[in-house]
Amino acid sequence: MASKVNRFDYDRTKVSSGIVHIGVGNFHRAHEEYYTDRLLALPGNERWGITGAMLMPGDEKLYRALDSQDGVYSLTVCGRDGNDEVYEIGSLKGVVWAGDNPDEIISLIANPDTHIVSLTITEGGYNIDKATGEFQLNNPAILHDLEDHDSPRTAFGFIAAGLTRRMHSGAGRVTILSCDNLQHNGDTARKAFMAFFEAYNPRLAEWARENVTFPNSMVDRITPATLPADVQRLNKENGTADAAPVYCEDFVQWVIEDKFTAGRPAWERVGVQFTDDVTAFENMKLSLLNASHTLLSYPAFLAGYRKVDEAMRDGRLVQFVRDFMDIDVTPYVPAPENTDLAEYKQTLVERFGNRSVSDQVARLCADGISKFPVYIMPNMEKMLADGKDLRRLAFLIAAYRHYLKYKVDDAGVPFEINEPWMTPHDEALALSDDPVDFLDFSAFAGAPLRKNANFVDIYLDLVRSIAEDGAMKTMTEL
Repeated sequence: MASKVNRFDYDRTKVSSGIVHIGVGNFHRAHEEYYTDRLLALPGNERWGITGAMLMPGDEKLYRALDSQDGVYSLTVCGRDGNDEVYEIGSLKGVVWAGDNPDEIISLIANPDTHIVSLTITEGGYNIDKATGEFQLNNPAILHDLEDHDSPRTAFGFIAAGLTRRMHSGAGRVTILSCDNLQHNGDTARKAFMAFFEAYNPRLAEWARENVTFPNSMVDRITPATLPADVQRLNKENGTADAAPVYCEDFVQWVIEDKFTAGRPAWERVGVQFTDDVTAFENMKLSLLNASHTLLSYPAFLAGYRKVDEAMRDGRLVQFVRDFMDIDVTPYVPAPENTDLAEYKQTLVERFGNRSVSDQVARLCADGISKFPVYIMPNMEKMLADGKDLRRLAFLIAAYRHYLKYKVDDAGVPFEINEPWMTPHDEALALSDDPVDFLDFSAFAGAPLRKNANFVDIYLDLVRSIAEDGAMKTMTEL
């Protein structure tokens, strides 16, 4: 690493792996690895290194890059003041890819030295039906893993196989720690994994009830995708030759329920907050940060913006986001202890506008099917019940439909959408010429949108306005 980089100064040869992490993406490497790298710099924490498990066929390129560097990579933390800090991260002890060696992943989970299996498998990765709230046992990949225990394809199959070996060998308890952006993510993980375990092997489910815990956690750090141009830029700026660099904002937060059944790192020594209940923290973050990102994404993208900081230099979009946070969200967000909501919201606006991060609007648009049920619908259902002003949320849903149906922005520039969980039924609803059909989209399941005549009238007016006048003019005239 170049002289500009803050190198880790601990002896990496003395670090062992106490954590297996499934889903070694950019966010994980800017968040859990960042905190763990800082902790390893403090004596006595050598058993808490992390081994990354990469399950998807599309993970091969990143796996090869990280494996060639023995898991070491650079993290550029982009300051809101324009000053960046670059860190060499050494906490990722190594990576394993299921395409090369699936049994090694199972063995790592079964290893008695593994005390935590952490996850970033995305909001949609928990395989929960949005309409019923139940785990989908009829998913083809799930059906495969229930039949073939030796060659799993999903996180559920790999973890079940590893825990089965733990159960038989007496390797002991383990914690499954979700690090995904879900309200009560630990509860969601417990529901999903226990449903899978019951179908996989009832004896394993019984063992897991006594030997596995699922803490809830709230995670926060804006981390853009690293595009090929970013790799070149970061290496040039940092004087590095890193095949797998990451960059992120300077803000970072992690709040975790202290429910670890097999020991845990002393992450509190490096800024992680442990608590008995994360509800207020996660509600604040999901309802303000993530929901505002989703609100901003589609109108900004349709208006031609491709970078979040550029969109946040448009005063109309800033006011739209501020009104949403102040009028629509704040009444439903009790502030966590020692938190000033006004200050938190101001910080969010500053974070969104961070020019050094320059996040991609396309990243915020991606996978709306998974994001709406988590970020938008919980508060929207309360607003519907309370008879609140629904214009901004009706506009968001109208803009989302326009984005999915027409796939061109207000200037006529075509684009591709990224909806990995889109079903043929959802696609038909999005492409229907009757806008009301879109209100039955799976992302809105459980909310009585079609039955609310006031909402439907507002929504239809906004659908017509976006089609005739464009998203930005429509938003400005709300």
